[in-house]
Amino acid sequence: MGEVHDILTARGKQAALEVGLGRDVVETAATYMSNEESGIGFLYSGWCQSALPHKRQPDDSIWQIEGERISLLVEPGARVEGGKPVRVGVPYGSRARLILIYLQSEALRTGKPEVELGRSLRHWFGKMGITAGGKAIRDVRDQAERISRCRLSFHVTAGKRIGLVQQNIVETAMFVDDEDARQGGLFAETARLSEGFFHELKKHPVPLEDSAIKAISNNSQAIDIYCWLAYRLHALAAPTPISWPALKGQFGQGVGRPRDFRTRFLPNLSLALAVYPAAKVEQTDVGLVLHPSRPPVAPKMIAVR
Repeated sequence: MGEVHDILTARGKQAALEVGLGRDVVETAATYMSNEESGIGFLYSGWCQSALPHKRQPDDSIWQIEGERISLLVEPGARVEGGKPVRVGVPYGSRARLILIYLQSEALRTGKPEVELGRSLRHWFGKMGITAGGKAIRDVRDQAERISRCRLSFHVTAGKRIGLVQQNIVETAMFVDDEDARQGGLFAETARLSEGFFHELKKHPVPLEDSAIKAISNNSQAIDIYCWLAYRLHALAAPTPISWPALKGQFGQGVGRPRDFRTRFLPNLSLALAVYPAAKVEQTDVGLVLHPSRPPVAPKMIAVR
């Protein structure tokens, strides 16, 4: 996929389109390359090997997904309405993913599990190119509450050993009533990551480029693929094949036929590669081959941060 970046650098966007590269890929790569900010975000490695749903699920349903080494269960939380518990559903979509990246990035940046939401989160969404008003803020408010109330379990397999990480993402959250409809009503102004989750995050953080996330911020599967590649590629010692059934298990939950999965997955893989120039990924009839590649964020940049 480095081809699109080379063409854009040498000959421009029109030349990239003329050689047959998809418009979405060219536009995404151009957006990524034109971003001069060098912000770095972080995500717990467990999230890079599993994913939330892309679409809303029934509010009382548990989300389950099987990755290569990790299985994830997400249980929906509840709020009290009229004296009775009401399920709020599991988080989903691109907004939930952006909130999770923000929470974890801020916690590592400050070295504290307490994270400011409210204005700070709205500012960060602005950096991601998402206008902080109207439906966008209502969506963010909804996903922030779902994240604050849900409970997750990571089942980690390493050889014959199986580990379990079971906890809430957020330990405490302070919700406020905001009368300004533009800000979406009830909104969490502060949150504290659970001690267990914060501990795991500090042990296993995966660096991400803010500019990459911004360029694909409205595509939840492209975000998942980018985070997965950021976690896997730089740690490989040799080319590693990943079968289509394994890819479908991790990225195609809820998709029926394998053909339908590939039809959706491959364009989003191209978008993820458009914001990760160093990634070396080969498509074959039986799946993908991942090749050892430089990480999206150089280790020296992380050290400076």
